[in-house]
Amino acid sequence: MVDLKEVTHTVEGGHRIHIKEAGSGPVVVFLHGSGPGASGASNFRQNIGAFLAAGYRVILPDLIGYGASSKPEGIDYTLQLFTDSVYQALRAHGIEHAIMIGNSLGGGVAIQMTLDHPEFTERLVLMAPGCIEEQADYFKMPGIAKMVSGFGSPDFSIEEQKRLVSNLVHPDFVDRIPDTLVAERFAVARTQPKDVLARMRTPNLGPRLGELDKPILVLWGVNDEFCPERGARLFLEQCANARCLSFTRTGHWVQVERASEFNRYTIDFLNEQG
Repeated sequence: MVDLKEVTHTVEGGHRIHIKEAGSGPVVVFLHGSGPGASGASNFRQNIGAFLAAGYRVILPDLIGYGASSKPEGIDYTLQLFTDSVYQALRAHGIEHAIMIGNSLGGGVAIQMTLDHPEFTERLVLMAPGCIEEQADYFKMPGIAKMVSGFGSPDFSIEEQKRLVSNLVHPDFVDRIPDTLVAERFAVARTQPKDVLARMRTPNLGPRLGELDKPILVLWGVNDEFCPERGARLFLEQCANARCLSFTRTGHWVQVERASEFNRYTIDFLNEQG
């Protein structure tokens, strides 16, 4: 188990953004996805050690509404809110530029942050990134229907949490989901308001991908039931410096289901010169 230091920064609106970190060297910021119980550390437990061993400083923010960060009620959880709050926290943490690694919603945040602050992002690694299609199209995906649950109610159980996590991976991987990961996410989910999902608002950044001039690595499971794998073509068609890897018998969590391959391919990409 990696010993992670923890700090909280207060950003605009009085919201607190919690960060875990370890290591030294070039900064790599991991941005987690959405869903009940998500947090930076729980989404990337199987990746932290490899990046530390490769000489990187690992930063794990909890997006607003998630992990140990503030969870306000009665507001819309917009992509701009996610992006601005975590960007302000990273700058308050003394980070002036970083490699951005984002999964699902975290991928959308990484894209938005790069569009808003191109000088901040050095490289982009995106695993099944969201926010590149209309939000209504994502709600047509079969995985979204499977996520309907008692989240936010007193009856929400750890068994239900395990079912939700199981939906994120290919059926071949379900039996390998660690009980510790389920328990960690369940503890967070019990503190989250329904608004964090019910009032999430994301734009379609697909038409703006051509504005990204950073080296980009995109990784996607062909069996992803949340963000359709066809999205990889958008990066190949629009971006000047993008490459994509697709994985068979893999769902929405490439960094978990294909952890060793994800670590190897990503670290090789980050170590490239130029």
